[in-house]
Amino acid sequence: MSDTLHSIRPWRQIDRRKSRQIMVGNVPVGGDAPITVQTMTNTLTTDVAGTIAQVQAAADAGADIVRISVPDEASSKALKDIVAEVTVPIVADIHFHYRRGIEAAEAGAACLRINPGNIGDTARVREVIAAARDHGCSIRIGVNAGSLEKHLLDKYGEPCPDAMIESGLDHIRILEDNDFRNYKISCKASDVFMAAAAYQGLAEQTDAPIHLGITEAGGLVSGTIKSAIGLGNLLWMGIGDTIRVSLSADPVEEVKVGYEILKSLGLRHRGVNIISCPSCARQGFDVIKTVEKLERRLEHIRTPMSLSIIGCVVNGPGEALMTDVGFTGGGNGSGMVYLAGKQNHKLSNDQMVDHIVEQVEARAAAIETGTAQAAE
Repeated sequence: MSDTLHSIRPWRQIDRRKSRQIMVGNVPVGGDAPITVQTMTNTLTTDVAGTIAQVQAAADAGADIVRISVPDEASSKALKDIVAEVTVPIVADIHFHYRRGIEAAEAGAACLRINPGNIGDTARVREVIAAARDHGCSIRIGVNAGSLEKHLLDKYGEPCPDAMIESGLDHIRILEDNDFRNYKISCKASDVFMAAAAYQGLAEQTDAPIHLGITEAGGLVSGTIKSAIGLGNLLWMGIGDTIRVSLSADPVEEVKVGYEILKSLGLRHRGVNIISCPSCARQGFDVIKTVEKLERRLEHIRTPMSLSIIGCVVNGPGEALMTDVGFTGGGNGSGMVYLAGKQNHKLSNDQMVDHIVEQVEARAAAIETGTAQAAE
């Protein structure tokens, strides 16, 4: 699409919070790096083959970073085999047992996620910091409303944004007192209001990269909605350098939702962004079934581009002006195909899906080779 159609309008501009950049393996997080998308495996870590398969599926879906739980020594040993076989950086999720953090660093984890509320005393944290430094690991300080330190619960009476912020800042102090700055931080809650307030407060008090998430958000539908509200508002404010959507669902679904949230705000682009109407009695073809088919058929496209599928001429032509490929329903069993925002040719409905897939693939190829704009 031309620069005119792709230009950022003033009312769409998001000014990202200034954060310093760290590395999670070979992936930059923070600074001017793209906002990364994460997920977490739900296999038993000791099931090496199953975990590798799940990591690879997440990577194929677009995950930049994948987290794996390391609850016991057997998992630490399995982690070494997993890291050796995957292509994305692995974050080791550590709770309760500080030695698992040390073992994970030795096993090749790119990052250690430690929870201030349950990792142990300062001396144990220092040992984890030393292991991270020795093995080139970053650290994520993972504050969670559900596992705050006892003294903070005693002080504030219940989990709240101020308690979460204090927990995070206390742990930042420990890392920096040990001359360790290769860290990012999160302050998650299942309550959208609490999480948003905690993140806003934390963003004002540190330049560390921020990992966004609404923890334990729920199932695919409810969790997606909660995450879109919570993460979407924070991202819109410019807060957030890496995100994980926590769903009771396949990790691949978390990745898809994460990308859709970023795509909706123009913060990250990957694959086909389908703009489609909910359909009504005016539709010239079955919009819902068509979109379902196209979503499946176009999953392999990674080139950022847009596709409008609109059932009638009320909004169809206008939407098509803003997309790479468009189809607008008409009458007599046919509709209009738009390419690069311009009317191109009519097409019968029964040929629609195959033809649109062909047009999208051709457009993606042209974009990748740099010939698309020249052809317009």
